[in-house]
Amino acid sequence: MLYAEIGGATIAARTAGDSSKPALVLLHGWPQSSRAFDNVLPELGNDHFVLAFDLPGIGASQGAPPSAEKTVLAGLLLDAAEKLGARNILFAGYDVGGMIAYAAARDHANRISGAMVMNTVIPGIPPWAETLADPRIFHFALHALPELPELLITGHQRQYFDFFYDIMAGDKSVLTEEARNEYARAYERPEALTAGFDWYRAMANDATHNARHKRIDLPILYVRGDADGRKQDEYVPGVRDKGATHIEGRVIPGGEYVAEEAPEQLIAAIREFRRALAHRNKH
Repeated sequence: MLYAEIGGATIAARTAGDSSKPALVLLHGWPQSSRAFDNVLPELGNDHFVLAFDLPGIGASQGAPPSAEKTVLAGLLLDAAEKLGARNILFAGYDVGGMIAYAAARDHANRISGAMVMNTVIPGIPPWAETLADPRIFHFALHALPELPELLITGHQRQYFDFFYDIMAGDKSVLTEEARNEYARAYERPEALTAGFDWYRAMANDATHNARHKRIDLPILYVRGDADGRKQDEYVPGVRDKGATHIEGRVIPGGEYVAEEAPEQLIAAIREFRRALAHRNKH
């Protein structure tokens, strides 16, 4: 692990490669930690300086961020990456990490080379309203409530998290017992569990922020697994309509947990996107 002290908080990252290489920031989602990227870190480290962060407050990252709004988290994580020597940064995340990757593209584009947004809906951008209305996405509303989710879930993290792994993975067996136990430990501290719920509590503000049209010239790759039958075509047009001028979609086999379910395909997608960014910068 590498650690960066930013604004009184400690931000931790699993790493591969060295800082002479183009940087790749990898961001996990709910309810996981940087452990999710263990299967892709060694290979990606051959041609990247990889920083797989524990999101602020989670796991080895300690200290509350100033806000759980995704644009604030994106800035904080960019500060940490730059402090650790990252340059030519490709920002990639899934689930909540994907929301943060979009925020980096929208609000911090001058600090990154490109953004990969994976397996998530962006607050305030279609199909956001349809997603909130889906009863299978009940947890967005539950987690946004003050205090109640902590009361219900403290001490039951492993059992509660298993519910999400089992219904959202295309192949739940790839999420091993060891990994599941480590994810539960990452949210064992009361402040870590609250940090995770705070992502949802901030989504109303995220939605208001993202709903405002803003031109984004930074290249964005939207990636989605195919296990739930949803297509990237349901998500890409909304992002484009809000101002993204260079966005493309890609399907990767599997469900929510792309780095564990389809590591080879994720590695290939990252490398292909990086080549496209390099080619674009030459012209």
